[in-house]
Amino acid sequence: MTTITPCDISPLKTKVKETIAAILDDLEAGSDALDNESTCMLNRFAHIREQFLTLQSLASSFYLNCYLSPYTEIYEQLSASIVHMANRRHGALVVIQRNDPLDELLQPGIGIRAQFTNALLESIFFPGNPLHDGGVLIRGNEIVSAANILPLSRRSTRGQKLGTRHRAALGLSERTDALVVVLSEETGHASFALEGKLYPFLPVHPDKAPTP
Repeated sequence: MTTITPCDISPLKTKVKETIAAILDDLEAGSDALDNESTCMLNRFAHIREQFLTLQSLASSFYLNCYLSPYTEIYEQLSASIVHMANRRHGALVVIQRNDPLDELLQPGIGIRAQFTNALLESIFFPGNPLHDGGVLIRGNEIVSAANILPLSRRSTRGQKLGTRHRAALGLSERTDALVVVLSEETGHASFALEGKLYPFLPVHPDKAPTP
């Protein structure tokens, strides 16, 4: 399994650092302002909360770009599809192959063999579509297949209740270096599994991402 290596992607990394610095400045100012009882800090705290959400979005896009850009050119389109499906609470399981072969670990589904498009990916996971269950396999810039069955993780989650999609995402990431995106249809929350760990994330829509 490939070890995660650091990467430097600008301007996202710079924007993440700038946002962290701004939050720290606001937290320090807020702490000092608490000594002034005539000043209500609730609006400032609400602003800081929004900054944390922005930070999560920027950091999510930074790490996904870092982990995927060497293996596929459709990162931005994939990010946009994640945003659209999450907003609509469409459940999804998307496997992006990196270095390790996956054929022996996936129970094959339906061959697609088509160039990636947002419309194609989102139509696969549209509720009621026969291909909705199982995972989509992306290799390079191509949607290889849909309705693939992934190995489930058998690891204890310390009382955390995980659905089948999340256990499948973890299961494959425990055995390979694939990155597996999972969307919950119950909550609309997005996560990705990598090297046996599950990371919650909130991708930035490409239209709002920093430009070089």
